[in-house]
Amino acid sequence: MSPSAAPAPIAPGAAVPTLRCGRFELSLARPRIMGVVNLTADSFSDGGRWLEPRAAIAHATRLVEEGADLLDLGAESTRPGAPPVPAGLELERLRPVLRALADLGVPLSVDTRKPEVMRAVLDEGADMINDVAGFRSEAAIDAVRTGSAACCAMHMLGDPLTMQQAPVYRDVVREVRDWLAGRVGALQHAGVDPARIVVDPGIGFGKSLEHNLALVARLPEAVPGGVPVLVGVSRKSMIGAITGRAVGERLPGSLAAMLAAVARGARIVRVHDVAATRDALAVHDAIERAGT
Repeated sequence: MSPSAAPAPIAPGAAVPTLRCGRFELSLARPRIMGVVNLTADSFSDGGRWLEPRAAIAHATRLVEEGADLLDLGAESTRPGAPPVPAGLELERLRPVLRALADLGVPLSVDTRKPEVMRAVLDEGADMINDVAGFRSEAAIDAVRTGSAACCAMHMLGDPLTMQQAPVYRDVVREVRDWLAGRVGALQHAGVDPARIVVDPGIGFGKSLEHNLALVARLPEAVPGGVPVLVGVSRKSMIGAITGRAVGERLPGSLAAMLAAVARGARIVRVHDVAATRDALAVHDAIERAGT
């Protein structure tokens, strides 16, 4: 396996954050790379390429060889305007891949917003539930209440069918932070260990370009304090809006946005291009260490 990025500096005397992640205790002393595996027919970046289980398994294995620290498997597209997928179909796509990757040696996250899917994949050994709906429902919270799987609560305005229809906020940074703080509180109140909780400001999920830029630029203000932050900017429309590039040409812009998020405290970055992300983080962290 290729080496991952070198550790980012931790302030003297500061506790090294650790995420309880199913079968793993994931140190966040350095930014961690989450590789995306879309088991979908219509995802915005690579819809259909990894729909067949053998292709998805090969792709996931390659991402780990390139330096992914964990994998995020999604079987329902959440691109703007995407229709929902029945839970049965979602599980039909997920189960064979989860089972094949069980011994890969990295945490396996499942990107889903359906409580019945959450329960089923946890029974299959998933190490994290990445809920784009932010555990809004009591059923979703109940699905993750016990056990040791990590829980990522993401902010989304509306749902994928409607979220990009002129999203409006009075103060996007404050509203996202307060909403995420409420979800963290709800999970903890239900008995979820704080060491299992991650938050994601939801770049591109019910936000305009200006909203997305504000959330990255003011990331420490946009998330509740003391909770690890996951950020996904890879290949997203904000990169295209700034650069004019098509989805397949957005790697340089994606890396720039990812590094900006890491510089502002992101500890997990969700990406499609693992090898390039690993290299960018290694150079960034070497420079940061040289300055301490």
